[in-house]
Amino acid sequence: MARIGTTGWLLGALLMGGMPDGQAASPAAVTAADYERAARMLGDRTAPLVDGVVANSTWLADGSAVYAYAEGGKTAWRRLDPATGTSVAAFDAKALAEAINQAAGGKGRPVQADRLPVAGFRLQDGALVVSTRSGAEFRCDASACTAVARAKAGDEPGAASPDHAREAFIRDWNLWVRDVATGKETQLTFDGKPDYGYATDNAGWKHTDEAVLVWSPDGKKIATFQQDQRKTSTMTLVATNVGAPKVEQWKYPFVGDQDVTLIERVVIDLSGDAPKTIRLQMPPDQHRSTCSDDLVCSKGWEDVQWARDGKTLAFVSTDRGHKSATLRVADAATGKVRDVYTETVKTQYQSAPALDSVNWRYLPESNEFLWFSQKSDWGHLSLHDLATGKEKRQVTRGDWNVADVVHLDPASRTLWFKGVGREPGRDPYFVHYYQVGLDGGEVQLLTPEDANHAVVASDDGKYFIDVHSTIDTAPVAVLRDGSGTLVKELARADLTRLKAAGWVPPASFTVKARDGKTDLYGQLFKPSNFDASKKYPIVTYIYPGPQVGSVRSRSFMPAHGDHQALAELGFIVIAVDGMGTPMRSKSFQDAWYGDMADNTLPDQVAALKQLAAQHPWIDATRAGMWGHSGGGNATASAMFRYPDVYKVGIAESGNHDNLSYEDDWAERYHGLFEKKDDGSSNYTGQDNAAYAKNLKGKLFLLHGMMDDNVPPQSTLLVVDALMKANKDFDLLLLPHARHGFGADSYYVMRRRWDYFVQHLLGTEPPKEFALKPAM
Repeated sequence: MARIGTTGWLLGALLMGGMPDGQAASPAAVTAADYERAARMLGDRTAPLVDGVVANSTWLADGSAVYAYAEGGKTAWRRLDPATGTSVAAFDAKALAEAINQAAGGKGRPVQADRLPVAGFRLQDGALVVSTRSGAEFRCDASACTAVARAKAGDEPGAASPDHAREAFIRDWNLWVRDVATGKETQLTFDGKPDYGYATDNAGWKHTDEAVLVWSPDGKKIATFQQDQRKTSTMTLVATNVGAPKVEQWKYPFVGDQDVTLIERVVIDLSGDAPKTIRLQMPPDQHRSTCSDDLVCSKGWEDVQWARDGKTLAFVSTDRGHKSATLRVADAATGKVRDVYTETVKTQYQSAPALDSVNWRYLPESNEFLWFSQKSDWGHLSLHDLATGKEKRQVTRGDWNVADVVHLDPASRTLWFKGVGREPGRDPYFVHYYQVGLDGGEVQLLTPEDANHAVVASDDGKYFIDVHSTIDTAPVAVLRDGSGTLVKELARADLTRLKAAGWVPPASFTVKARDGKTDLYGQLFKPSNFDASKKYPIVTYIYPGPQVGSVRSRSFMPAHGDHQALAELGFIVIAVDGMGTPMRSKSFQDAWYGDMADNTLPDQVAALKQLAAQHPWIDATRAGMWGHSGGGNATASAMFRYPDVYKVGIAESGNHDNLSYEDDWAERYHGLFEKKDDGSSNYTGQDNAAYAKNLKGKLFLLHGMMDDNVPPQSTLLVVDALMKANKDFDLLLLPHARHGFGADSYYVMRRRWDYFVQHLLGTEPPKEFALKPAM
């Protein structure tokens, strides 16, 4: 098929607004066969073509591990004995499939033994219990699987106790506990009321029926809160349906609101004849955490940690603007609270260099605590005296980051953690695994390979499974002991079938940031039929952070979203993490703190120009961009603020004005709302509507009308501004879609391809190509 030769250059000139005299361009259409080839590069098509993959490792209480092993498009579950390195079938897959289908009673599509909907594992009385994505559990032995009977009166999701014998749940704004075996329910609190309930999960942008709490290790106490949203603003969405519209409403705090959501911390004691609620003796806390713009982190409510004896608990209070973090210890019996240590920063405190991890640890048995700080401009750990808060010693140091504390052994006083940027000459985003002594000594590298390491450690720290790879090298799975000694290679992935299907790997690249000095790291995707003698338009995929970046993964993936699929249609596709994103230095991430409209765009433009200068086959005069959520915001901003650079933009679900988004996002990364004497504020000029009049190119705005993360009015504000500026643009509103588009995702993807083909390639896409998920 004709691609981007001379006619492509001419078309680029046409899109720029001019053509050489006497010349015309008639590029060939992109065909359905081209779209079919592109679709074959999507993850649901490419993943089954990778053989010998180990994934989803889970360590069990007896020290064994269960992991998925993919071969020939089929998945088997193996159980590993780490002492010998041998593995056997974890359960009878056929028996489990039959048990799942029987429990479903003929509803839904039957599951297959080689494609089980497994969500997790645990041991109960020595037997393996398998949980499925529907929430059902099945008890499996070597030859049979049976559904775990649950006596359950209600449908409320439960938070399991450490022994899984009970689960706490929310009903009518109060906290209850249910005996899993008998179904007996006990009400624990009695004064919960609408918008002033116990353990309720509502961050505004996220609201679920899950209970937010932490059980004590002995299962006799629960740490939670009564959440006060009575004065918090209300969000409203109106559904699209026949007849009277259905309305969804929930509490949603906004930047600058006088009243936002607060939590009143409590401990619920279950050890006596009747449950007892102990209120912690302190004022209400902000609904904040050290890990994200929510209380819940990747492993739960990690900013609350119990002592092993359940007598005390530690927690971190964060102020509304995230500028201070205070470690506090509470007596679980009396509710008395003691302030231990406070760190205050100029921008925002976080307990890890990236989203969703908490790296401080409560160590009351040795009268210590472990604290994470970026005060040196890098994220490191220090050991402190719990009585005085004073630092005893710095555990890690250097121009690199501790990323995630994985295991701490109090007996040997050894710490295991993931880190980035420590190994010279390697990609600074590559994750490695380390150990270090709390009482001194050098940091020991446990994963020597120059690759990105996905490590899952056993609960006792004695072993870990490591799957290491790069974006262009196949994953290798190994078992190592806690000292890093190789026990056994578990699998080495084979890409033969994937490559035979036409897959080509992306390429890593390094460019300089806006300052001309700082290295930026990105990934570049070419068509599989790439021809260096041609000129290709370039599409930037963007997510500006500040909590994550644009690059999806530094590990091997058979597909990075639809980057390669889009490239197949005749584009160069890039993703680069600009300044203002995490996992580098603190100053790197804070590069545009207080100016969120920056969106990494100066770095995106710098990268675009450098890549075009390096590669004659990149046509920077035909540059496009797309992104979702924060990336949708950044895309529209690029079209308005750099209209002579980016000619085509697709902005999905963008938070185009942070004054119309939930409070914690911008208040964390931009600062608390401050009104100025002239009536403006520190948020003035940060919204995209203010610059909509600058649009020159083709802009496609998309939003789900039931988006309960970034509500649709965020995009409609931009629509209103474009209309007032008499600008042409394209708009797609998805009547039933939430933030992630769900069932509409493939339709949106096809429309995205069409838009770039039509307006960046300058040719016609196949009409209404039926892009659907693989069966």
